[in-house]
Amino acid sequence: MPDMSVYILTLRCMNRPGIVAAISSTLFGAGCDITEAQQFDAWESRSFFMRVVFRMPVHAAAETTLRDAVATMAREFEMHWTLRARAQPTRTVLMVSRFDHCLVDLLYRWRIGELSIDPVAIIANHPRETYADIDFGDIAFHYLPVTAATRPVQEARIWDIVSGTGAELVVLARYMQVLSDSLVSRLAGRCINIHHSFLPGFKGARPYHQAFARGVKLIGATAHFVTGDLDEGPIIEQDVERISHADSPDDLVRKGRDIERRVLARAVRYFTECRIIPDGRKTIVFSA
Repeated sequence: MPDMSVYILTLRCMNRPGIVAAISSTLFGAGCDITEAQQFDAWESRSFFMRVVFRMPVHAAAETTLRDAVATMAREFEMHWTLRARAQPTRTVLMVSRFDHCLVDLLYRWRIGELSIDPVAIIANHPRETYADIDFGDIAFHYLPVTAATRPVQEARIWDIVSGTGAELVVLARYMQVLSDSLVSRLAGRCINIHHSFLPGFKGARPYHQAFARGVKLIGATAHFVTGDLDEGPIIEQDVERISHADSPDDLVRKGRDIERRVLARAVRYFTECRIIPDGRKTIVFSA
């Protein structure tokens, strides 16, 4: 058997008969072998979503030929589509403020091979000494302090780093600064944030202490794409944990950190595995 490469095709288009047949025929014609396929029909928008994993023999012209074939098929159905080699790690910029638990967790999962990311930069609005206990290895660290007056210059530098490194994903790993609409628009669909989420919602400082004062019975976290509407972007992943009257504010903070870590890690993994397809204010997330 020849050496094989594995690719992931994702697509969205208006639903109509013949889509699955066209995809299967196109991949078969390019010498591909489908190993996994998931699809979803959103009845309210009449949109069709699909994620296909397939193998293809390795040779120089294969990927170019495949992309041309998929592009021809996609034009017929007016598809929005992506095609990615599964072995290619996602070039990722990690942004962080003082709390580093999400950053440390992502770096650990990357180092043990759980996350297929290539961390090309770490951007922080606190100095390197804040993270003295973290081994960044060869990852470039950028200290970019920010104030209201310096935000335009600081964000211009952020964009220079993102574009200069070819980053495909930006992760706000508890980066506690609001991005401007200008930067958000440049990062649309490839910037993920993590934040606490409670019912009712507690905004501002010390949210876990606010939750404790209200006697909440659930705490949680939400990972979402960043948009111009603060903390209201399309949701990618969520999780919750039950608490009781016996839990102190410190217990809530501790449990909250654990939820934030695992929710953000799952969202990043879904992105790197091409499991997320935007659908307006929502996302379609194909299960692992």
